[in-house]
Amino acid sequence: MNVCLPLVVGERQASHSRFVQRLRRRYADDLASLPPGAPVHATMQTCLAALRAKGLALPAALRVLRQLVLERLAVLDCEQGAPLHDVTRAVTELAELALDAACELAFAELDSLHGEPLVGPSEDEVPGRSRLDAGPPPGLELAKPRRAHLWVVGMGKLGARELNVSSDIDLIYVYDHDGETAGNSEGRNRISNHEYFGKAVKHIYNTVGETTEHGNVFRVDLALRPNGNSGPSAVSLGALEEYFLVQGREWERFAWLKSRVIAPAIAVRDGSANALRGAVLPFVFRKYLDYSVFDSLRQLHRQIREHASRRAAGHPGRSNDVKLSRGGIREIEFTVQLLQVVRGGQFPELRTRPTLDALTRLCRANLMPQATADALSQAYDFLRRVEHRIQYLDDQQTHVLPMRDDDLTWLAATMGCANVCEFLHALDAHREVVAQEFDTLLGGPTKGNCNGKSCGNGGRSGVEGLQSVLAKLPERFAERIGQWCEDPRVLAMREDARLRLTRLVERTGAWLDEGRVSELAALRLADWIEHLLRRESYLALLQERPSVHERLLRIIGAAKWPARYLLRHPGVIDELASQQLLAERFDAAQFEGELEARRAALQSTGEDDEEALLDLLRRAHHAEVFRTLARDIEKTLTVEQVADDLSALADSVLRVTARWCWSRLKNRHREAPCFAIIGYGKLGGKELGYGSDLDIVFVYEDVDENASEIYAGFVRKMINWLTIKTGEGDLFEIDTALRPNGNSGLLVTSFTAYANYQQQRGSNTAWTWEHQAMTRARIVMDDNTDGAGPGASGTSPSLRERFDAVRESVITAERDAQSLAAEIVAMREKVRAAHPVRGTRFDVKHSPGGMVDVEFVVQFLVLSQSRLHTELRANTGNINLLERAERAGLLAPGMGTAVAQAYRHLRQIQHQARLDEVSTQVDESAVADAAPAVRALWNHVLGHAATVPAGPRMGP
Repeated sequence: MNVCLPLVVGERQASHSRFVQRLRRRYADDLASLPPGAPVHATMQTCLAALRAKGLALPAALRVLRQLVLERLAVLDCEQGAPLHDVTRAVTELAELALDAACELAFAELDSLHGEPLVGPSEDEVPGRSRLDAGPPPGLELAKPRRAHLWVVGMGKLGARELNVSSDIDLIYVYDHDGETAGNSEGRNRISNHEYFGKAVKHIYNTVGETTEHGNVFRVDLALRPNGNSGPSAVSLGALEEYFLVQGREWERFAWLKSRVIAPAIAVRDGSANALRGAVLPFVFRKYLDYSVFDSLRQLHRQIREHASRRAAGHPGRSNDVKLSRGGIREIEFTVQLLQVVRGGQFPELRTRPTLDALTRLCRANLMPQATADALSQAYDFLRRVEHRIQYLDDQQTHVLPMRDDDLTWLAATMGCANVCEFLHALDAHREVVAQEFDTLLGGPTKGNCNGKSCGNGGRSGVEGLQSVLAKLPERFAERIGQWCEDPRVLAMREDARLRLTRLVERTGAWLDEGRVSELAALRLADWIEHLLRRESYLALLQERPSVHERLLRIIGAAKWPARYLLRHPGVIDELASQQLLAERFDAAQFEGELEARRAALQSTGEDDEEALLDLLRRAHHAEVFRTLARDIEKTLTVEQVADDLSALADSVLRVTARWCWSRLKNRHREAPCFAIIGYGKLGGKELGYGSDLDIVFVYEDVDENASEIYAGFVRKMINWLTIKTGEGDLFEIDTALRPNGNSGLLVTSFTAYANYQQQRGSNTAWTWEHQAMTRARIVMDDNTDGAGPGASGTSPSLRERFDAVRESVITAERDAQSLAAEIVAMREKVRAAHPVRGTRFDVKHSPGGMVDVEFVVQFLVLSQSRLHTELRANTGNINLLERAERAGLLAPGMGTAVAQAYRHLRQIQHQARLDEVSTQVDESAVADAAPAVRALWNHVLGHAATVPAGPRMGP
């Protein structure tokens, strides 16, 4: 249309709709039966009762109710701009009400003919006795047979509570148990449950779907049931599970994503319908990241596009389909559902049915930028409101813009546009945004292909394709790939998976040729792929995301440890697809919030068993470690920042583990424990590295008479959760040797006993080396971490405050500096003797001039000087404390800064060596500047102290 049409006053009126005109003529006397306002379940029930009171049978009353509801919605939507949610909720609740009423009617009539459908006799009868026997054997009372149940499962927009105003409803009927009916009052007419529920399906259709003089309530479509139109109208739960396992197709996973039991209402209220989730959830959401669905959805979308094109052939107007055309409603739904299916197995918080809610959750999970989610949400709202206006015109299940000028003018006006041109411009803008995002995610014509040189299989099989590219690869890489051509695992793969493998090799070879990646990275990629040949979804991920493929090559080419980490935890590579990966750092609040959301999602579906939570913790931890690793290798983080983030991550994991373990503790006696975890060593000093163990001590302060027993069980459970290996790996090695009395002491100690031990009260007190450890100790979590516990109310100090006071008391205690120096030097010699150095090599940690020298000097300065120098009391790390000591005049000018730089350099060498999995004993030339600076510090601070044998105060 080339001419903009002017807005005609009054064109917003619902009376423009020919459908509304017909309703008002025919049902003028009934319109007042529906209470004012947006229709909801309660007001529709009131209206239905009024219609029944006028003498209408239930099926007729439901049909009239439907007409009255749609007339009201047309007025509210078009004239008053009602929110989309009010409209879709009303139509959905109408369907729920109608199906529940239809079920009651069907069951009442069928029960009178055949009796109740009962759970199979093998579960409820005594072996060897007939149902016709007069009664149970002497002395045995039989349990009353349980009724078998039918569930009406709503699919698509009905399941998601998003029905449009002229929608059909996609239903699947599932019953929970096979068996037979009890028979009528005379004990006759028994039929199998399968027959009973088949009859119920027909009866429900007659009530809801059959067209009469009043039309129908909803058009009913059963094509989504197992085996489609050739399958039975009602399927048992057992048969459904077997179908999912053996025959379920990828596209059906998208259909079942939005499934929901609609009726009978009592099955929804009492929770019995939840049994269906156990079959549906594992089918829709796979345990591992599932990029293999891309091809399936791509093919399904292609078929829909082709069907739409055929329909539009010879009818140009049909190309303006707001649902199926490019950039339409279906592409928004596919974009959202694809991300949900791919990630929903590992991220249960994404398992939601409504499209707009799913967009919000995808954004919250950092799977979609906020701007994109907002744009898609606005487009969805706009397109759905246009869809409704199209359907108001003639009550037709169509999504094609009208051809008549007056209809288009009315539609534009009801959408708040000044004229048709403005409306069409807005429509095109929304559709273009949707189409671009859809093509970015699912792929245009070349998405998923090689994106490098020499791509395409030219009709060859996967193995032939591999053989054909060997000549184009570097020698070592070609030799490695050549072994796959005869590998039984490769030969056993599906052809499409072998073709993906070939494309990945071709793309890698092209990048090698261009110098974008190293041959070492390519060889490590081959190792990684070889271990995962049976998990074809990872091949699909790399093929679908070339950027992930390239970033993966860079990471595993950088060092050995990342390559091995990815072999142990391959699922984390999906993190490489995140746009925020390198722009952000670890956020403890966000991490813990996401974990709690996932736990709540599992809880809502009854999946929050201990094993699921253990795996949930491990997946989240591994993903965060990998994000930090990627930022580390890409040089967006310093070594100190890596340590900070890994330490903060460990803190979060400990806090979450404590909360979850306490909530599942059978003998817990209070909502939140009066409990704290004290971190020592690298955790306490916030210097954790990859794979570091955790030095921790558990304390409690609780007056309950069973406190020691309760907290001991709690700590054992926590340690088990942290250390046990599951299919997702483990979390941490835990070392509790720094607790009072070491490994011979109690696993968890009362805080009072801990404080007395550290502050030298009583006969059993801490040794000097334990006070050294206290300089780097801090509270990781305590009774006030979550705003609960004794310290939260302000009536008494929290364990964190009490620990800080004890720590300050310990490190500021009056000491003889010479004796302290002698003990620390002796302990240093003992540690050094336990770590011999080969030849003339330099151990960056243990050699004279190494990291331990710095750490021991700082500990000496803190223990001997913080009484007078308050700036040394804070646990701020070795580098910061060295600089503070220099400013306090405890070190020669420039010495603190020089040693801080030396210590930083030594940490960098150690960090890189561990990434490369090589020895931390290096050539002396590598530390030519650092080691002398550290030795000078040692001589300046502790060189005067005589080396003495390890005495009784220096530990084991």
